[in-house]
Amino acid sequence: MTTTTGTQGAISTEIADIARQYAASGVEEFQPRLEFPPYRSSILRHPTKDLHHADPEELELLAPVFGPQDVDPIEADLTIQHLGEPIGERMVVTGRIVDGSGRPVAGQLVEIWQANAGGRYIHKRDQHPSAIDPNFTGTGRCLTGADGSYRFVTIKPGPYPWKNHHNAWRPAHIHFSLFGTDFTQRMITQMYFPGDPLFELDPIYQSITDQRARDRLVAQYDHALTTHEWATGYRWDIVLTGSGRTWTETEEHA
Repeated sequence: MTTTTGTQGAISTEIADIARQYAASGVEEFQPRLEFPPYRSSILRHPTKDLHHADPEELELLAPVFGPQDVDPIEADLTIQHLGEPIGERMVVTGRIVDGSGRPVAGQLVEIWQANAGGRYIHKRDQHPSAIDPNFTGTGRCLTGADGSYRFVTIKPGPYPWKNHHNAWRPAHIHFSLFGTDFTQRMITQMYFPGDPLFELDPIYQSITDQRARDRLVAQYDHALTTHEWATGYRWDIVLTGSGRTWTETEEHA
């Protein structure tokens, strides 16, 4: 993160100018721009020189092997990892991992990490004045089923401030990580929640200039998945290939 620069008004004006230029270009962009000026540190988060091909090590060519002996089902419930109940809105997040043809991707390791209900990570660099929940670590993992499905029980994360500009806040989100067919194919992305008022103000979300591509990062509230007096439910599918693929991060984002 960089030192705070500019106001939200200035950032929003830059975002609006880029959006107008994109709309006038007639070109569809399905991935975020590597360099997006309103996202001040984006210049530091991607290569600035030509890439050079490097052959992976032999071990990296082997598929990751994760089975029931490695990943316990209880790791998918982030609300039972400590002695007490975490604070916040309990929710279920589920969906399917599929390829561009809609075929399920089974047996894949799915990892998530997130802030707590107050928008605080358990990380030494996160020092904003929101309480750390002693009963919520914010990490979990599971394996996809035969139908490509995953399921987590967690707490809805809160938005949090970051140092991109004055009064900058990130929309609530959950980070997702998936492994592909070998260790060189890790995919990282973020899931957002519908109707967040911070979408229009957030330069990371807006760095994906195409609205349809942005929409693919937003989960859908599912009342059929919601459980009486226990948890709300959200559904979010991840598409790995094709024109409808889910946006992925080239570098770790905030």
